[in-house]
Amino acid sequence: MKELIDKLAETQSLTKDEIVLLLDNRTALLSEYLFEKSREVREKYYGKDVYIRGLIEFTNYCKNDCFYCGIRKSNKNTCRYRLTPEEIIECCQMGYDLGFRTFVLQGGEDSEYSDMKIIELIWLIKEKYSDCALTLSVGERTYETYAAFLGAGADRYLLRHETANPTHYHRLHPPKMSCEERKKNLHNLKKLGFQTGAGFMVGSPWQTTEYIAEDLLFLKDLQPEMVGIGPFLPHHDTPFAKMEKGSLELTLFLLGMLRLLLPKVLLPATTALGSIAPDGRERGLLAGANVVMPNLSPKSVREKYLLYDDKLSTGEEAAESKDALEAKIKSIGYNIVMSRGDALR
Repeated sequence: MKELIDKLAETQSLTKDEIVLLLDNRTALLSEYLFEKSREVREKYYGKDVYIRGLIEFTNYCKNDCFYCGIRKSNKNTCRYRLTPEEIIECCQMGYDLGFRTFVLQGGEDSEYSDMKIIELIWLIKEKYSDCALTLSVGERTYETYAAFLGAGADRYLLRHETANPTHYHRLHPPKMSCEERKKNLHNLKKLGFQTGAGFMVGSPWQTTEYIAEDLLFLKDLQPEMVGIGPFLPHHDTPFAKMEKGSLELTLFLLGMLRLLLPKVLLPATTALGSIAPDGRERGLLAGANVVMPNLSPKSVREKYLLYDDKLSTGEEAAESKDALEAKIKSIGYNIVMSRGDALR
């Protein structure tokens, strides 16, 4: 199997059958060999730098009913909230004072936050923090709306595809949601010139190795600047409450593969990694990741943005604990970089 890892490192490409073969035959020793290669590539392009982003979860209202998500429309037990523009600016100011130069504005698909309200918010943030990058993660919108967001000053857009296989997508989402529509939106974002982020859940219900291979091939074709993956973690108020968690080990292996497949990609060690294991985020960085996203949201709402059970929102996940986070990252030989941290093109 080492020859497949060598081929991936040399050519940034594998066939679907080769990906399946590699994933189905992975071992602890093979993982270490992969991580040696992925760290080498990561350090070739990004050195020992770890970029940090200030995450602002500004609304947990959502019109969608995705079967895995704790803030799905049908979950009547969720305590809903919306931050006002003034509260969002307060979060940005706290982050700016701490040294953050990228803000990630993430929320459910909330109709109260119309396209125009998002555009006004972009103007407000970019006027006040012109030296900062702004990432949006507000779901599926029209091509014209994405163009307007870009024109208003947004720099990046995150839209996880969750699974590239239409049959699998249908089993994770209600009928009105479409795998092809999600992919179309991602291609639109790329076409417009956004630094674009996609990604998928690892170990989601009914996922097969073949489906994972399709995810990797979709990402290879899309060529996103950012990829976010994390283990599937169930939420107690969803139809998937009793489903098995995704695998930390498989997620780490896939991070290593993604670093070889897309050498210059910005690859977060996600909150889900830290939620599934105390050292999950650090292990993600050692597998090839180079981004972490501490939480800038007000403390009063952090536990209300509960996409899955036991989601971390305090400790090193909290932006105000930046010193503790920096110490953790230094302990594994990497350094926090307080900059925009744009993707290499």
